[in-house]
Amino acid sequence: MATETIAAGQAAPDFSSKDQHGKDVKLADFKGKNLVLYFYPKDDTPGCTKEACNLRDNYSGLQSAGYAVLGVSTDDEESHQKFTAKHSLPFPLLVDTDKSIVEAYGVWGEKSLFGKKFMGTSRVTYVIDGQGIVRHVIKKVKTDDHAAQILALK
Repeated sequence: MATETIAAGQAAPDFSSKDQHGKDVKLADFKGKNLVLYFYPKDDTPGCTKEACNLRDNYSGLQSAGYAVLGVSTDDEESHQKFTAKHSLPFPLLVDTDKSIVEAYGVWGEKSLFGKKFMGTSRVTYVIDGQGIVRHVIKKVKTDDHAAQILALK
């Protein structure tokens, strides 16, 4: 069962990981900036591709609104490299193969698909302010219009 997700108003759990290029990325890198930290189940699956491409297509608008964007899944560096190259994603995807980030944010847990139960990552987005406080949690992500959901929060 998933641990409880982090709520708005709480401090964002610290993290440190590598992105698809092997570059170290940590929460502290975004001090003073608003961060969209979006969790998704799997690279190159229909819903995850739709969500990533919507964020890509609206990336300049998100940047103009003051947001940095990071995607997180439990896929490895090679999978992230293929996914970003195939879809020209302009933002980093963090490698979380040890599940430390998904567990810290409470998005790893039991899921169900076609009657089968399995463990996986829930599709949840956290908007974190420049002081490291979670300002918004989006649990009902619209994969084809996610950027608009984020931009409507301001």
